[in-house]
Amino acid sequence: MKLNDKIIPIRVFAFLLVLFFLNSCKQDPSKVSTADLQHVEISAKDFQNAVDRVTEIMIHDIFSPPQASRIYAYPNIAAFEIIAQNDPTYKSLAGQVTDLTEIPTAADSLVNYSMAAMIAHMDLSKSLVFSEEKMTAYSDSLYDMWSEKNKPQFDASMNYAMEVVEHMKEWIGKDNYKQTRTMSKFTVDIDDPARWQPTPPAYMDGIEPHWNKIRPLVLDSASQFKPEPPPPFSLEKNSDFFKELKEVYDVSEDITKKGDESEEVEIAQFWDCNPYVSVTRGHLMFATKKITPGAHWMGITEIACKDTEANFNETVYAYTKSSIAMFDAFISCWDEKYRSNLIRPETLINQHIDENWKPILQTPPFPEYVSGHSVVSGAASTVLTDIFGDNFSFMDDTELPFGLPVRGFDSFNKAAEEAAVSRLYGGIHYRAAIDEGLTQGRQVGQWVIDNLQMKQ
Repeated sequence: MKLNDKIIPIRVFAFLLVLFFLNSCKQDPSKVSTADLQHVEISAKDFQNAVDRVTEIMIHDIFSPPQASRIYAYPNIAAFEIIAQNDPTYKSLAGQVTDLTEIPTAADSLVNYSMAAMIAHMDLSKSLVFSEEKMTAYSDSLYDMWSEKNKPQFDASMNYAMEVVEHMKEWIGKDNYKQTRTMSKFTVDIDDPARWQPTPPAYMDGIEPHWNKIRPLVLDSASQFKPEPPPPFSLEKNSDFFKELKEVYDVSEDITKKGDESEEVEIAQFWDCNPYVSVTRGHLMFATKKITPGAHWMGITEIACKDTEANFNETVYAYTKSSIAMFDAFISCWDEKYRSNLIRPETLINQHIDENWKPILQTPPFPEYVSGHSVVSGAASTVLTDIFGDNFSFMDDTELPFGLPVRGFDSFNKAAEEAAVSRLYGGIHYRAAIDEGLTQGRQVGQWVIDNLQMKQ
């Protein structure tokens, strides 16, 4: 009995030791050493997915092409400024981009700069779209995952990102966008046969007539690259203007004879990118969902990043530089649109050539000269060529979600040229608007290249 009396307490003591050891392993997560936590890796694909999500929301919210360029550029700049704090390869845009000052530096050594860049990008994007809840749902799913993996790192990154967001919002708020929301609508001069008039089927007012008052990012002014004026308006059959008008009609008629399967129709539809397409069925009119031209070129940027296996920082750099060029390209283009205020081919062809004629593409709701696709494509292709090189061949699958096939291009410049001429095939632009617009866009893109030092 005495032996057992001694053995039992020993067994109890041993059992208690085991319990103590097991309990000691169940530490409070907040007290776990940061050395024991895994660094959260943020990939280039994560950033691309976030931008894609912004694009989806903008399609849902039906933002105009100029507005979309603003929604892309600012969050990209915020993300770039954060990675530039921690990667000596890149140089801050502070002092280079108009009125942008240095962002706060991170005080906490636990900050994950890629994570902070993602957080700042998504939070700023949310503040610039209408459907904030859609962006919130997306970002919260990532936050939960990152926090679960490494809460101290996530908290530090979140805190830093919010500092940067507040800094960026103060800068963004001074770009004159809010002021343009309350400016007068565009007045149509119906007594001047050369001036733009709303077009069917929706006969919408002119979109963003005051966009030239938005603060440029790199340009000296909205009119810095003012294009050559269009041919003087004339309905004389031997005039340059009428020849361009007749070209639109003749090209359209030739394409119609070839049928809907023609190469020209495929090109026109591929580069349509008109978020204001309206469909009328009986007494019902509704809008179809399409991306903007800026969104298409953001898609091409993503393709180039994937094809070159660009890392997170390289991807942010490419997105930022191209979106800055497009932002200024829209300001430059819209400045000319409402200065020349030129009538669209559809209106004149219906009035003077064929009252039953319809363009292959729906005419967008703003003046004709210059072509927005041409300007933006010229700017984006010039910057992308600078980043990835000339003769960069790629397969463009940007329009697959909209039921359009993949198209291949030998270079960004070739893609831009096709985007530009697509507007002639679509029946919505004269030749001068296409050619001069492409030149104007390339000038904007080159100016961005020459005046932004984004790498050390």
